[in-house]
Amino acid sequence: MLKSLRKALSIEDIRKRLLYTLAMLIVVRLGSQLPTPGVDPTFIQNFFAQQTGDAFNFFEAFTGGSFTRMSVFALSITPYITSSIIMQLLTIAIPKLEEMQKDGEDGRKKIAAITRYVTVGLALIESIAMAVGFGRQGLLEEYNFVNCAIVVCTLTAGSAFLMWIGERITEKGVGNGISIVLLINIVSRVPDDFVTLYTQFMKGKTIAKAGLAGVIILAVLLVVVVFVIILQDGERRIAVQYSKKVQGRKMYGGQSTHIPLKVNTAGVIPVIFSSSLMQTPIVIAQFLGKGNGTGIGSKILAGLNSNNWCDPENPIYSVGLVVYILLTIFFAYFYTSITFNPMEIANNMKKSGGFIPGIRPGKPTVDYLTKILNYIIFVGACGLIIVQVIPYFFNGVFGANVSFGGTSLIIIVGVVLETIKKIESQMLVRNYTGFLNNKR
Repeated sequence: MLKSLRKALSIEDIRKRLLYTLAMLIVVRLGSQLPTPGVDPTFIQNFFAQQTGDAFNFFEAFTGGSFTRMSVFALSITPYITSSIIMQLLTIAIPKLEEMQKDGEDGRKKIAAITRYVTVGLALIESIAMAVGFGRQGLLEEYNFVNCAIVVCTLTAGSAFLMWIGERITEKGVGNGISIVLLINIVSRVPDDFVTLYTQFMKGKTIAKAGLAGVIILAVLLVVVVFVIILQDGERRIAVQYSKKVQGRKMYGGQSTHIPLKVNTAGVIPVIFSSSLMQTPIVIAQFLGKGNGTGIGSKILAGLNSNNWCDPENPIYSVGLVVYILLTIFFAYFYTSITFNPMEIANNMKKSGGFIPGIRPGKPTVDYLTKILNYIIFVGACGLIIVQVIPYFFNGVFGANVSFGGTSLIIIVGVVLETIKKIESQMLVRNYTGFLNNKR
């Protein structure tokens, strides 16, 4: 990896892209420190400290601490992520959007433009809700229309500016701009989490106990990271053979290739969907000041709270973990079903004269792909569950509460691997160009 980095820095074009990306990320971190005008930052910090669920911790990790500081980037790029998911779902449901997606580069540009508009709309709705809802409770130093308007414009503009930075990184940087912005926000919280682990498990202990705790913490992180790398890179390759065609005196086709099916076909989407669905009732109850009683409703909310899972003293609350696992498996199948169509793949293969060895074209191919896909989805969902449950286990048994849970680790590893592949592909293109043009 270091050797590849040295080669990349030795190439002028890639070096400029890396430096441009670094400059944009510095702007992102500087913007996360700028306070929103007219806001009392101590209010949101006190509100955040009173919450018992991890829904706000999840949001805090994605914003890189901007939310608790109520900076101009408090909303971060979460509106863009939500907008992208909505557009993916609508592309399947609305035929007009599906036609745009199939209409080549022009269609994708139109969908990207619509996604930007939806992002600004979502950011506007979220900023209004925060300015009005929190403003009445003390977020604003003086609650009036002017201050509310300033907060709404600032937060909306901050989210739109981050979206612009992400697109510039994609165009002029190393690619994957939005993912890299999200990555730097998550990574910025890691040092604080290590300080928390040090204070909780190592500070004040003997050298032997502190050393053992440090080794165990690093070993768990290393195992999880390696497992995530295997999960992200794992794929099932289905062999495809193309029949030979004779045109005139020449023979075409006869090539052998494969269809790569990733083990983690849905990525981190099932975890995000299931976590959001589990935490939504808790967030609503906290806004309404409910959920701290002794009734059946409070017990259900406690079961949905991931901080109560794997607790040896209250094992009944771990039922919520079972619900979470079932939701993750469901969303893995649901999201893959709307993004991967075996019938379309089979039809395209048939039109191109391709077939899977031993499988007849048409419906048998569709059934075979569906069977393989269902198996892979289940394996991938189980892998996601293992990565996500490990932090919950250590949180419940040992009280280790950190922000870089399974979701954050999957995003970090996935973005880093994808960015490295982008840089290597750019290096490969540069080398080929030099060879063809006889350049050194």
